[in-house]
Amino acid sequence: MAKQMVSDSPRRRRRPTKQGVVLSEQAIIETALRLLRHHGSAGLSARRLGAALGADPSTLYRYFRGIDDLTLAIADELIGRSFHGWEPTGDWWRDLYALGIRSHAAYLDHPQAAVLSASRVSGRASEQAAVDTILGILREAGFPDGTAVRLYRAFVDQMLAFAALDGAELALPDDVRESDRELWRSSYTQLPAETHPNIAATAGLLVELSDRSAYPDALELFLDGARALLQRLDAARRPEGA
Repeated sequence: MAKQMVSDSPRRRRRPTKQGVVLSEQAIIETALRLLRHHGSAGLSARRLGAALGADPSTLYRYFRGIDDLTLAIADELIGRSFHGWEPTGDWWRDLYALGIRSHAAYLDHPQAAVLSASRVSGRASEQAAVDTILGILREAGFPDGTAVRLYRAFVDQMLAFAALDGAELALPDDVRESDRELWRSSYTQLPAETHPNIAATAGLLVELSDRSAYPDALELFLDGARALLQRLDAARRPEGA
């Protein structure tokens, strides 16, 4: 049975652990992110966390119900980092583009954590604030509520899908990742125009783009589509002859 959860202040250790860490939810999350970076999801365990923190592994359960609860906290942490330093401009297209790029980057700063948590719903404060902010941007832009919700889901799911995809690539061993990229150069640039005319005509561009994420392009296309939709909605709302 999971141990009873208590608020962060009462459960904080009065003295540092052997590693000099004063335990808190945040300290455990930061340590978990380091473990994920070095060991992947298989390395995230109460035993490893305890060793890294210099505390008994059972101490984890004073702060989280278990590793899955910690995973949700990690997801919420990455969402929160996406908004650090962000300020709205009042231009909905620019604001959503900036949030998408910042969110994608926050996940890719911790690719193993991105793979682990991108598909989860945390239900925590940062996620709730993000949902409310994005919906607010869309509603203030003039999208009806039903459309705003659909666009919110598409916007977030697109970013998370690319975060998981790009995170999985970054989490590969360096030699495997480089081998995959080398195939674009060694294989696709050698295909003859007689059999693969379109690849032959664009091989240089394919190689160039293989070294970066397609997310910025996909995000721009999505937002341009949303802008075209808004223009159609505005036109339909205008009185005839206006």
